[in-house]
Amino acid sequence: MTTDPTRKHPRPGFPDQEQQHPGWTGPMDPPPDHGEDSYEGSGLLLGRKTIVTGGDSGIGRAVALAYAREGADVLFTYLPEQEEEDAAETVALIEEAGRTAVAVPCDIRAEDQCRQLVQRAIDDFGRIDVLVNNAAYQMSQPDGIRAISTEQFDRVVRTNLYGMFWLCKMSLPHIPRGGCIINSTSVQAYKPSPHLLDYAMTKGAIVTFTQGLAQMVVGDGIRVNAVAPGPVWTPLIPATMPDTVEFGKQAPLGRPAQPAEMAPAYVFLASPRASFITAEILNATGGTPLP
Repeated sequence: MTTDPTRKHPRPGFPDQEQQHPGWTGPMDPPPDHGEDSYEGSGLLLGRKTIVTGGDSGIGRAVALAYAREGADVLFTYLPEQEEEDAAETVALIEEAGRTAVAVPCDIRAEDQCRQLVQRAIDDFGRIDVLVNNAAYQMSQPDGIRAISTEQFDRVVRTNLYGMFWLCKMSLPHIPRGGCIINSTSVQAYKPSPHLLDYAMTKGAIVTFTQGLAQMVVGDGIRVNAVAPGPVWTPLIPATMPDTVEFGKQAPLGRPAQPAEMAPAYVFLASPRASFITAEILNATGGTPLP
């Protein structure tokens, strides 16, 4: 039976809600769908050793869940002392799928923590088959560039770009031929919202980085791609956006995506079915046309 994509998940308006950054899954209304009751694996990633940054909630949790149900072991990061409850829930989902879960408190803005993260993956798994750079930071500023402080700008750039750069650089020596890197960019890379100027800038940079790195490592048998989501209902939204009531209404499908709708893109790009795909951006924007 087919499902109308405009009606598959809740549509705006949502209840008005606000959280402190980084946000938590529990208070969200409606609750996000990570695929807990719907994602069925088929062994596409059997035995793979994977890293997912920001895997405690949102897209990261959905990817971690899907990877585990596809047969992968998952090491994921979360912000220490802020996301422990969500991280524990992700661990439970991975272990319920019969796979190994390793939850690592890590702030990817710090180079030493990125280095320790990669070493933890090698100590526990022996190699890295798939690296998913998903963790990100944004903070809406309706007053535009005048309201973006140097502190905010630095946090956005260090989280979204420095962390990705360091983890790619440090992981590549441990990624065997046939392995891959998947970065998270955004519709914002192509259609920037003025209130997310600094965030959109970093997402554009991720597109360029992905395509350049892919060419650099293709001779090593490693693929590098990215996923560009549109609006997705994650804890980052009530924690960083001024208006949750109409969130996602601008997408042609008339609603935001649920994290579970993003996970299949990350599974596909990590799987052997994408063996001829590298340097590509997989757009999952709810109908917003991108270049």
